[in-house]
Amino acid sequence: MSVVRPDVRSADYWGDPMVDGQSRRRKRWPVVGVAVGALVFTGVGVGAAEAAAAPSSMTFVAAAKTVTAERYDSDGDVYLSLDLGLHVIAGKDPFEVRATRAGYDKPIKATRLVVKKGKKTRVALPAGTVKDFTGLKDFTTIVITDKAGKTVAKYSTAFCGNAWSSARTRRDAPATNPYPTRCGGENPFTLGAVWGVQAGWNSPVADQPTSGTGLSKLKAGKYTATATVNPKYRKIFGIPAAKGTAKVAVNVVDVKADEEELASARASDAKEEPALRAGVAGAHVHGAGDESRQVSSYLPEFRAAASRPVTMSAAPKTGPKPDLRSLPAWGISISQGADEKTGQPDGKWYVNFGATVWNAGTSPLVVDGFRRSGTGLMDAYQYYFDAKGKQVGSKAAGTMEWDPREGHNHWHFTDFAQYNLLKADKKFAVRSGKEAFCLANTDAVDYTIAGAKWRPDNTSLETSCGANTVVAVREVLDIGNGDTYSQDRPGQSFDITNLKNGTYYIEVKANPSNRLAELTTKNNTALRKIIIGGTAKKRTLTVPKVNGIAG
Repeated sequence: MSVVRPDVRSADYWGDPMVDGQSRRRKRWPVVGVAVGALVFTGVGVGAAEAAAAPSSMTFVAAAKTVTAERYDSDGDVYLSLDLGLHVIAGKDPFEVRATRAGYDKPIKATRLVVKKGKKTRVALPAGTVKDFTGLKDFTTIVITDKAGKTVAKYSTAFCGNAWSSARTRRDAPATNPYPTRCGGENPFTLGAVWGVQAGWNSPVADQPTSGTGLSKLKAGKYTATATVNPKYRKIFGIPAAKGTAKVAVNVVDVKADEEELASARASDAKEEPALRAGVAGAHVHGAGDESRQVSSYLPEFRAAASRPVTMSAAPKTGPKPDLRSLPAWGISISQGADEKTGQPDGKWYVNFGATVWNAGTSPLVVDGFRRSGTGLMDAYQYYFDAKGKQVGSKAAGTMEWDPREGHNHWHFTDFAQYNLLKADKKFAVRSGKEAFCLANTDAVDYTIAGAKWRPDNTSLETSCGANTVVAVREVLDIGNGDTYSQDRPGQSFDITNLKNGTYYIEVKANPSNRLAELTTKNNTALRKIIIGGTAKKRTLTVPKVNGIAG
């Protein structure tokens, strides 16, 4: 995390509405509720005496002995809604893994947090343990058997630990959880990820297969699901064999459903499961891991100033600043245009793409907009902070404009990024019409860098860009986080109808007018090679890999 926003920023690559008339990648977060923690108490029999005792390093539990799975059948289209209620519970120390790569041509290296005699150290995981940024592959094996003991389904699921639905499972556990809420890795050009479960807290474990396991073939009846943490992970993380397996009785019941109800059931599960399979966050100018800064809260820096600032003539020469970097375009495809009235092909061809700009600096990018009374324009100012997070000044940074179009209805900052299609000689060919942006932390690009904010607040359009009734707006791009837009609508994607076949480059350029102060502007531009071919009636597109990354 598809590249579609309803500005539409892909509102959510699991299917939220569009924003900005384009899809902006929005990732859906699981909604399970903190009551899960209470269920874990009941499921594993943790009493007051046990809570006071020193907990083991990590345990794997089922919240309930028996669950009901609803089987929806709409004219032969079958879907099984299954929630086994599996959880990992961290012991006296947090479960934490950090994965990073030095470049797209380099392997991912991962370390785990180890605490010995109160001292924190990092221990490398065996080479090949982490192969991407979506979590620990094949963490659990789930076997489902029928009443006769015959295996009817067997599959593996991944685990990362990051989840919205985490809760503490003992009274003496820390009050807050600093770790991200999503696993990350949806962006193919992710550079670093942090996965974790706070000490004494739980994290749901994915229990849905990705595909091809035949769960839809289960008939109504009684089954047993046995979930086991795979041996290599039990060894790495010190999970006792006796606490690495959980059994759950499963009652499958038939539910009559039409197509709409079936779709609703699938969508409901999709809100929870993807985030478990595959996090977002970061720090201010403080160090990564500072719990007072990581936890989602309404901190002063997320509110626009009460009045226009006294501006500086120039940005501070020293001190923390953002560093906007463009990632190579990704999610690239070709599509044929269609007549708005008839829906028939109109002879036009477009190249669609996703573009990410992220902040690798030492300060968040903070831009406040102040409304010109009675108008749809705001004057924008960038704010600066010292190493302790204290605001030290601001400078004019362009404008924000109100976009009243359906699917938008928010304020756009006009000087954030620009997208161009260049010819083989790197000269200009076509420009994307998308030139104004609602900033949001949609992607965890690298949470291993100093100051990365693991739990940003403004991760969606609802939290980022204000309404038409406001007099001021604050838009933020936190350290370690990226903002992705998908260009897949006419006017935003590239119109290649009249372009000759050949090699082209998609150029993603951050801070195109240099109105924003950064540590450096030398890394603001990224190019992605594409090859256009075919005929006027059937254009083709080839996208070479970047150091083996298809994207």
